[in-house]
Amino acid sequence: MLQRIQSVWLLFAAVSSFATFRFPFYSGTNAKGVIDAELTATGSFLIMLTTIVVGGLALITIFLFKKRALQRLLCIVGIVLDALLIFLYYKEADLFLKGNYSLTAIFHVLIIYFFFMAFRGISKDEKMVKDSDRLR
Repeated sequence: MLQRIQSVWLLFAAVSSFATFRFPFYSGTNAKGVIDAELTATGSFLIMLTTIVVGGLALITIFLFKKRALQRLLCIVGIVLDALLIFLYYKEADLFLKGNYSLTAIFHVLIIYFFFMAFRGISKDEKMVKDSDRLR
């Protein structure tokens, strides 16, 4: 299970997703006038729920190593959900009066990259299995 490179990519995606609970996406002065407010994964219920789903999806996908078609589908779902999560963060950041995107906002780009690399690894495994079936 962890011998396959896509399992490592999925583990990185899960760790990056759960790291967003600790590190901010945006920081600045919010609409309530609080200076140095940070927008993390606990910023709103919808963001928190989507973050948990993305991280859990990456972890669950690791253990579906015998079902490569389902793994590929779940990788695509993970990419779409994280793109939705970036959109939700962007909308939530509009509520701030002033501020900057944090460097740790790159975690979400990394999550999409990790899901993509896992998808590529799963596709390579699928191709290898099909090629070995052809030899029989």
